Amino acid sequence: MDNVAIARATMGTSLAFHIVFAVLGVGMPVLMSVAEGLGLWRRDPLWTQLARRWAKAFGILFAVGAVSGTVLSFELGLLWPRFMAFSGAIFGLPFSAEGFAFFLEAIFLGLYLYGWDRLSPLNHWLTSIPIAVSGAASSLFVVMANAWMNTPSGFQLGANGELIRVDPVAAAFNPSTPTEDPHMLVSAYVVTGFLVAAVYAAGLLRGRDDPLHRRALTLGMAMAGLAIILAGITGDASARFIYQAQPAKFAAMEGVYQTQRGAPLSLGGIPVDSQHRVLYAIQIPKGLSWLAAFDTNAQVRGLDSFPAADRPKPAIVHLSFDAMAGSGLGLGLLAALFWLLVIRTRRLPRSRLLLWALIAGGPAAVVAMEAGWFVTEFGRQPWIVYGIMRTSQAATTAPALGATFAVFLVIYAGLAVTTARLLLLLATRARESASGDARGARRDRPVPG
Repeated sequence: MDNVAIARATMGTSLAFHIVFAVLGVGMPVLMSVAEGLGLWRRDPLWTQLARRWAKAFGILFAVGAVSGTVLSFELGLLWPRFMAFSGAIFGLPFSAEGFAFFLEAIFLGLYLYGWDRLSPLNHWLTSIPIAVSGAASSLFVVMANAWMNTPSGFQLGANGELIRVDPVAAAFNPSTPTEDPHMLVSAYVVTGFLVAAVYAAGLLRGRDDPLHRRALTLGMAMAGLAIILAGITGDASARFIYQAQPAKFAAMEGVYQTQRGAPLSLGGIPVDSQHRVLYAIQIPKGLSWLAAFDTNAQVRGLDSFPAADRPKPAIVHLSFDAMAGSGLGLGLLAALFWLLVIRTRRLPRSRLLLWALIAGGPAAVVAMEAGWFVTEFGRQPWIVYGIMRTSQAATTAPALGATFAVFLVIYAGLAVTTARLLLLLATRARESASGDARGARRDRPVPG
């Protein structure tokens, strides 16, 4: 592989790893705050116990996320020096704001973790709110930078191709920000909700049918159910914006090769460049034109209308888009079924088949999120800054990148194994503690007679 391919593989692996911790850093504080708030409101110690348990797990996830995020910061400078030299004036504002939000989150997380027995219950709960707010803000600021790469604005190009007259605020609030930011934020809540639900559905399958597991599953599915609706709305808005702003990406997403009016919607299928069409797809006549512009006769530009060097690879982008949309639709139906059963029976479903589906929903949510980022990043190619700088121009020319890639793979493998072991150890101790409390309660129970 050449330097560009290795740099992309290294950065892509790092992002794919880090984003899981990043979205949990957005969603878990909300669940912690809601659980503890319910404990205060209802004077129910079980909700508080759940918040404590989640706080311990979140402390581990936050630490690993901080490490993987730091690695990403180094990679930007090491792998993409020309890109950072070109866009540094643009990225200064959102990255500085993200750093401020991260440190704010870390400060209040410290207060939250070590303040359980040192702060009043109300003051302790109040410290959870800045964690949730700053976690969401971090996500928004980082995605602003990615949005600028898709629709660069807030500057002028000088005679030598450098950025001049930079307006950082205009760059941060570029045309992609209003659609890309909300979609990523609600996607973080989707992933968190389904992952939490998957963990506690697995516990119920193993016979841990106790109030704590039932409440945790309910709260996770409440977040997932609400967020998946918002993800569908924001995702639709984002796709229609891409139709206007990045027609080549839109054509690759939908597998459209020839410009046409009344374009059909292709569900599934495999784009074949040599034949300039999508094979084995289910087509809905005029469906794509209607979805893109609410007009069954709207024109959709095809890939053939762009120079070959400026086209993204439709096979990767289309399949990723289908994986994202298909997984999202399946998750939405799963959440709808879960809540319909709850409303109908007025109790938590105990069906083993449904619990297995909820377990599968956790990984499926992660797949949908990762596939969505594949669409965003592969769909922008061959540009790193859309229409201005190509990815091939931005990568480092330094030697021995293959060894660097190998080192990063080892680091991430070690982080993944360590995180899994720590979380499993934490879960084992929580079960042992719960079993000990139950045995103690039985010993202390008065003997009739």
